[in-house]
Amino acid sequence: MSPDSAHWIGTLKGPIVVLGAGGFVGCNLFRAIRAVRPDVFAVVRNLPAPRLRDVDPSHLVEVDLNDRSAARNFVEAIRPATVFDCVAYGAYSFEQDADLVYATNFTAMVNLVELLAAGGTLAAYVHAGSSSEYGSNSDAPKEDAELRPNSPYAVSKAAASHYLTFAGRTRRLPVVNLRLYSVYGPYEDASRLIPAVVARGLERGYPDFVDPGIARDFVYVDDVCEAFVRAAAKMDLDLYGASINIGSGVQTTIRELAGLAQTTFAIPDAARFGDMPARGWDLTRWQSDPAKAERLLGWRARTSLDEGLTRTAAWMRRADPALTGLTKRHGSAPRRRSIAAIVACYKDEEAVPVMHARLTAVFQRIDVDYEIIFVNDASPDRCGERIREISARDPHVLGITHSRNFGSQMAFRSGMELATAEACVLLDGDLQDPPELIEQFYAAWLAGSNVVYGRRVERDMPWIWGLLYKAFYRVFAAFSYIRIPHDAGDFSLMDRRVVGWLLNCPERDLFMRGLRAYVGFRQTGVDYVRPKRMFGASTNNLLSNLEWAKRGIFSFSNTPLKILTASGLGLLGLTAILSLGLIVARLLVPDIAPRGVTTLLLAILFFGALNLFGIGLVGEYVAKIMEEVKGRPRLIRAALIRNGVSSDLLPDGRSIP
Repeated sequence: MSPDSAHWIGTLKGPIVVLGAGGFVGCNLFRAIRAVRPDVFAVVRNLPAPRLRDVDPSHLVEVDLNDRSAARNFVEAIRPATVFDCVAYGAYSFEQDADLVYATNFTAMVNLVELLAAGGTLAAYVHAGSSSEYGSNSDAPKEDAELRPNSPYAVSKAAASHYLTFAGRTRRLPVVNLRLYSVYGPYEDASRLIPAVVARGLERGYPDFVDPGIARDFVYVDDVCEAFVRAAAKMDLDLYGASINIGSGVQTTIRELAGLAQTTFAIPDAARFGDMPARGWDLTRWQSDPAKAERLLGWRARTSLDEGLTRTAAWMRRADPALTGLTKRHGSAPRRRSIAAIVACYKDEEAVPVMHARLTAVFQRIDVDYEIIFVNDASPDRCGERIREISARDPHVLGITHSRNFGSQMAFRSGMELATAEACVLLDGDLQDPPELIEQFYAAWLAGSNVVYGRRVERDMPWIWGLLYKAFYRVFAAFSYIRIPHDAGDFSLMDRRVVGWLLNCPERDLFMRGLRAYVGFRQTGVDYVRPKRMFGASTNNLLSNLEWAKRGIFSFSNTPLKILTASGLGLLGLTAILSLGLIVARLLVPDIAPRGVTTLLLAILFFGALNLFGIGLVGEYVAKIMEEVKGRPRLIRAALIRNGVSSDLLPDGRSIP
């Protein structure tokens, strides 16, 4: 990149994210920005990402942007201001899943831009378009030239550019589309042309070539990265919705490339052509017109092809062979899963460090990427300070501070809304949910279960309390209109599909274990003995447990109302029978009918009590309805804690400057 690139990078608004940073262009762009700025994140679909294996994990974010829920959680958690979108599928001849091409290059991109626009923090969105958008109209077209796409990939990229034109010109969103020509350089896929030319050139040979008349416009990756940075830094109304050609403006045929390789690498023999079949979209004229890039961005390609080949060769000589031989053609590295542990904390100051140590040990033992989200639900002790201290040492830790106590159920929801992993584990902060059980949860998840919950077969508590808990779960299951597992608390692992549906449930009076059963999917239980609270005394008592019981039953059962109706009908029938009996007795035996007011008073008291009970029962349901229709915020986050720094939040979720 040019000497003034650091200046342009310094002017970007943060946080900065590079989407598709596990790929060739995204990897180079992330590294260039990371050398100048600490507030940049590399976003990849799956970890580990071989091109980023030396990068600090605190700068890596794993998220599948094709998953709407995961994309929303990612945007809400990071709230990026500058976004470089280098995500693409279908640019390689062996990537032929047309549905995935359109879903990745268009649908997911549109969804992401809409989420970013709704978030209100977007300062610049720079999209990696493609010269393939021009298709057969490839002879130095200007940006307003007709697009004639000739492949599913070209169609998807052309559609993306049209959407960005609409988003920028009509809706005034800060978005721009860079139409990249044949980018090459370090970290490029080994199956591509230039890496093959350089690798074989270092061995004094040639790769297989296609027809010698096929042309390319080669542009070095460092120059492309500079174009991305300038587009974001110079974002103004002239750039909103624009498409800009990013190429050298120089056309190079395969014959000319072979000749240049022969000179650069001192190859003794002449090249042969036609040993490799051409792709369906290969053309004999393919050249950019970069005039608009120079006019709007002050950018032009500075690296000649011979210099670029030399620099790529120098990188290959010193790089790890695992990187120089990296290719998607033969598949990627084995997929590594990711889990977010969400810990609801209230009066758990002493337990938080122990929980962190035990969770870290478990996640490292099962070898997953992980994040630990401690939710300080307005704990009156120094719980928040403990979380801040731990986050300063461990970048895997995120802390959330609530403005007041919203309860453990909302604490879990708060963490799930910000989690970006493939699965979430919910735990109480008092260590009564043993983190070591996650290992069994993980195994069941890998085996295909979408939800794995802990089943409390025994509790380390007085037998009467254990009996009451067991009775509640059985009554709850009997009353509920959905199947509720016995003895299953909140402690569970749920994959991101289940988490996404849970977050779509609008309840404010949450009963998480009931909602978990409601959303369905494949669920299984793991038995365990629930220990005593490790530190301090339990915050539960008889009244709070009765409140829990009411919440569960009234949230997932209409049975109390049905019982009330049945009781009314039964008593009405009984009253009719008794009335008829009294009439008959009075007629047949006049003196047998009861005398005095005792019977009347008992009847009045009974039916009066029944009426009050019925009104109270209906009132409980009405109170729940009132709670929902008020529409108040479910929870209020006062601050987020990352890397030992607590950032106060505004109502829209942005950090206070």
